[in-house]
Amino acid sequence: MPSPSSDERRPASQQGMRRQNLALVLGAIAEHGPLSRAEVSVRTGLTRAAVSSLVVALHKSGLVVELGPAPSGRVGRPGNALVLSSTGPAGLGLEVGVEHLAVCVADLSGEIRAQARVPAANRGRPADEVMAELGRIAEGVLAEAAGLGLRPVGAVVAVPGLIDAASGAVVHAANLGWRGQRLPESLLGLRLEAGNEANLGALAELWHSGPGGPADFVHVSAESGIGAALVVGGRLFQGARGFAGELGHVPVHPDGPACPCGARGCLEQYAGEGAVLAAAGLPEASGDWVALLAKHAAEGAAPVREALAQAGTALGTALAGAVNLVDPSAVVLGGAYAELGEWLLPRMRGELAARVTVRPWEPEALTVSKLGRRGPLLGAALVTVRRVLDNPGLDDPLPVESSGVS
Repeated sequence: MPSPSSDERRPASQQGMRRQNLALVLGAIAEHGPLSRAEVSVRTGLTRAAVSSLVVALHKSGLVVELGPAPSGRVGRPGNALVLSSTGPAGLGLEVGVEHLAVCVADLSGEIRAQARVPAANRGRPADEVMAELGRIAEGVLAEAAGLGLRPVGAVVAVPGLIDAASGAVVHAANLGWRGQRLPESLLGLRLEAGNEANLGALAELWHSGPGGPADFVHVSAESGIGAALVVGGRLFQGARGFAGELGHVPVHPDGPACPCGARGCLEQYAGEGAVLAAAGLPEASGDWVALLAKHAAEGAAPVREALAQAGTALGTALAGAVNLVDPSAVVLGGAYAELGEWLLPRMRGELAARVTVRPWEPEALTVSKLGRRGPLLGAALVTVRRVLDNPGLDDPLPVESSGVS
């Protein structure tokens, strides 16, 4: 086949440049809006004429809307303020927990506009049965979102397990009892992708922290198990196969108790749900174990507070190794741990101060996420939102690099 002429190649190049400029304008409005066209021009370096043309396209696509005049402090007629649309394209986030199912729809500003969370005993339950129920829950949430004028254009499900980055298959979700499980390729007419819950929680933290937030951090979270995610230079680091971040199976005592993974002395045997409840003298909870621990700790129960302190010691020991290895600017405590931070942090800070040797450790570098247990679900919805913002191709389908969330 003959190679295309320069004239044939030029439209593709122009189209690519226009797509980049659309993303540049949309990104400026998303990060700094409300903005006038003149302010967008200053922030992007594009001419006012180019900005006006691009804004018309973004407005027609339902991605931006105009408010009233934007005060500029300058002499002359003020321009109209541009903001992200609160209707139109949106992201559908889903979550499979060991004891719950959750669904949400987030608009382009990252705000959750419709959501549902229901108790569900998913441990050992077949994946197709779980996904069928999740679909039924999603139908109600999508109906609510449609009433608000929102139209999800992608769906991502957070799963507490290892997700193969290339195929999107659930390689192993120990607490669910899933191994080598392929999830449906679509849900309610939307392409469905799977992502590790800890990774999605970290992405939510990154995207919600804004321009002033850390670009390099370790995010550690817990539900039934313990997961971590590493963000480097504002991007999620997943490892060769997407398995990075399995902090729960880092040994803190090599001769410790046996772990279901086959090793001994793993972090989960000291700071996981079952370990903390046992140390606290509480029965394994079929419901909200975090709320149970927080309630007893707040009431001053000494065994519960000591169990959480011991968990904090184990967490600090494991995280010190991660900090020494990758030198992040921050460690963020998320998921269930965020709600137990009051009792975990003192021992964690002590261990980090004693064990981080590559540099002096600042206690304020260990923080608690404001997102708490909402992180993975919100992150799942925001994957699609960010794709829209980063690639407002308008007439083009959203790009998907692989079946797994990246």
